[in-house]
Formats: sequence, C-alpha cells, structure tokens
Amino acid sequence: MCTQKQKMPAKIKFEIEFPIHASPSLLYQYFGTASGLTEWFADNVNSRGEIFTFIWDDSQEQAKVLQERPDEKIKFKWLEDGDEKTFFEFKIQVDEITKDVSLIVTDFAEEDEVEDAKMFWENQIESLKHKIGA
Repeated sequence: MCTQKQKMPAKIKFEIEFPIHASPSLLYQYFGTASGLTEWFADNVNSRGEIFTFIWDDSQEQAKVLQERPDEKIKFKWLEDGDEKTFFEFKIQVDEITKDVSLIVTDFAEEDEVEDAKMFWENQIESLKHKIGA
C-alpha cells in the first residue's frame, strides 16, 4: 500500500544570494509588509495578523509568517503546502567589513524544478531591484 508521503518527492532546499544597494530598513519594507510585497512580488498582497494572502491574476495563495526579525528577516510557510519542512525566507545580510548588503532567498522545490525556481527568484529580485533603484 502506498501512502501519501511516499508519493510526494522530497523538496530540495536552496539559497540564492543577491547583492542589493539599499539599506536593510528600506529593503525590509519590500518583503516584510503586504504593501511592499505588492510592489514587486504579487499583483496584490493582504495581511491579517500573521497570515498573508498573495494574489496573482485569478489565483491566490496564503502564507503564514513563521519567524520575523524586523530589518533582518522574515520566514513564510505556504498554507497549502503539505510538507511541514518547507518554507521561503528573505534574509538581509550585511558584511561587517564592507557594509555591503545582500538579500538571501531560501526556498524549496522538487528536484526537477530547482533551476526553474531559481530563475523565478532571479526575475522577481530583478523586479525588486528595479523598484528600489538598486
């Protein structure tokens, strides 16, 4: 007998680092708030407490905030994703010596979709950089 867990291939965690010329507090506004996320990530984003609703064309998905440190990072969990281990996270890293700011995106994808997922994030972050003039 085959259970649901055996059918679902395990998702692979990946991280991508993007250098961004912006202050951590400015950058955080674009992924730590519904209005900021609407600027570059989805057509519209609403938040009610720790639940964010992301709207694209005719579809919408909800994500719960798992962890948040203002001006540092925010971690979301898609509510429809049955895999308890998966999440997506935006984390700001500042180099102590050069003070260069990087945005690190962590996400999960099935093995055959990792490259597509990375391309998706590269396109999204390009859109973000364009928005903030970075």
